[in-house]
Amino acid sequence: MNNILEIRGLKVIYGKSVAVHDIDIDVPEGSIVTMVGANGAGKSTTVNAMIGIVKPASGAVNFLGEDVTNLSTADRVRRGLALVPEGRKLFPFLSVYKNLILGATMRSDKTGIAEDLEFVYELFPKLKDRRMQKAGTLSGGEQQMVAIARGIMAGPKLLCLDEPSIGLAPVVIEDIGEAIRRINRSKGMSILLVEQNVHLGFGCAEYCYALTIGKIIASGPVDEIKNSGAVHKAYFGA
Repeated sequence: MNNILEIRGLKVIYGKSVAVHDIDIDVPEGSIVTMVGANGAGKSTTVNAMIGIVKPASGAVNFLGEDVTNLSTADRVRRGLALVPEGRKLFPFLSVYKNLILGATMRSDKTGIAEDLEFVYELFPKLKDRRMQKAGTLSGGEQQMVAIARGIMAGPKLLCLDEPSIGLAPVVIEDIGEAIRRINRSKGMSILLVEQNVHLGFGCAEYCYALTIGKIIASGPVDEIKNSGAVHKAYFGA
């Protein structure tokens, strides 16, 4: 299976502090890969460098066989790389519908946009019911649905989800997990799921990277990582 994303030797420095140390990550085409670790482990920094929000000190990001390390975020999105950011980052005073359509700003395929809009309404029926409601008036779970749906509206080949479970009730997290699996099954979309919640990450993904203090301390199939003690080390340092 070919890799849709390859991150090699990624290093990110903030001031005098090294936030990410020589990270290597592969996402096979059509797969769900999870990156787990405690708050401050370097997960968000890694994906922000992947999408171009943060400039790495060294290393490379290859997407669909092309080195995109020096491309702008907009150019990466045009090529099919999309990020649903931590904290949702919706436009709270705009309607659900307008938030979704803004996700498709860089697309010109009207038929594809219409098809994806129908897909996200089927995936999250509540959004269709609330499509004219201001996004900021929705519940936390509904806002996360809008954020994920907006990412889908970009028409990505790889969708990265940064901490989609934050602040959500367990029953809503289960719904989000099922939606992630369905996106992968129905659209064949590759997904990189970044999570503190290992239950969500392990419940969705086939392969896992465990991070602590900006370093990958273990990687492998989810079933192996579950039983290796790596998760305990990633969260508790021992």
